[in-house]
Amino acid sequence: MKGGRPLNKNIDVLIIGAGQAGLAIGYYLSKSNQSFILIDAAGRVSDVWRNRYDSLVLFSPRRYSSLPGLPLAGDSDGFPTKDEFADYMEAYGIHFSLPFHLNTKVEKLKQAYGSFEAITSKGRYSAKSVVIATGPFQKPFIPQLKGSSSTFQLHSSDYRGPYQLAEGPALIVGGGNSGAQIALELAESRQVYLSAGHEMVFIPRVLLKRSIFWWLEVTGLAKAADGSRRAKLLKKTEPVIGTELKLLIESGKVIVKERAVAFQDQEVVFKDGSKIAVDNIIWATGFYFDYSWIDIPGVLDSQGKTVHQRAISPVEGIYFLGLPWLSRVGSAQINGINYDAKNIFEDLEKRNSEN
Repeated sequence: MKGGRPLNKNIDVLIIGAGQAGLAIGYYLSKSNQSFILIDAAGRVSDVWRNRYDSLVLFSPRRYSSLPGLPLAGDSDGFPTKDEFADYMEAYGIHFSLPFHLNTKVEKLKQAYGSFEAITSKGRYSAKSVVIATGPFQKPFIPQLKGSSSTFQLHSSDYRGPYQLAEGPALIVGGGNSGAQIALELAESRQVYLSAGHEMVFIPRVLLKRSIFWWLEVTGLAKAADGSRRAKLLKKTEPVIGTELKLLIESGKVIVKERAVAFQDQEVVFKDGSKIAVDNIIWATGFYFDYSWIDIPGVLDSQGKTVHQRAISPVEGIYFLGLPWLSRVGSAQINGINYDAKNIFEDLEKRNSEN
């Protein structure tokens, strides 16, 4: 926006979110005659990755961490750092000349005169179709436990490294991959407890000299469709990728506790009634979706959850991309976004040819 004048833009497709999901659909649209723009509240492409904890390394090797049309450079069997991947995404956008409007926050999305209108911090966008690619990491979730504590606490999305914490033991609440990686890092310098609400399952990064992602491909598990028998099994628990933490648990350097249920004075109380005193708590408890800015009947259900069939909304012209289980097990993963992005693009092209 120049000279303080509000923007009014009319396009074919508006992509909300310039992360890996937005870039993937942008790649396909760059090969069509449809006009499109990617908008994002961040000031730089892939800031979400840059702002994650310093030691973060992707779970998938480079050969399985690429977006369509441009491989991630480097050792294909090596694991990229979060900054390397962020730089790759930025270069990806430049390589395919994707049109970004950054520092642009969507305040409301509504229907207007046969199209969709996005009211943003920079002005209004009118589009025939909208791809909502805001991803699964929207609002940090922190459980409300009974009692109170003056213990230093932060969500995993705000964690950068051990230097942020007070001296003394740390409790990680959440037994997913983020909690596991943070626990692994902190165990180098202090006593670590990990509270998990379920039995933790560990799978190796490499099995018989092959990436676990290769095995998922050849066994067909990577393509398990939502609703299938295999999908139901995979949904039961999120496996921790890598066995390093398992070894620390077996050696006693990391102590696993049951679900945290309350604070009592300066102690954390667990489901089994046990208590521990810690100086730090990191909530690796995930995120929740916030679509309160969508004001279009039929896009969300009564609980505010997305309504779709394989990423396509029942409201013609609305699509979701980059969310878990849109169509298959890998829908929210870097190496699985391509399938849904291509499916959405084909529907966009069909819709465009009919209009």
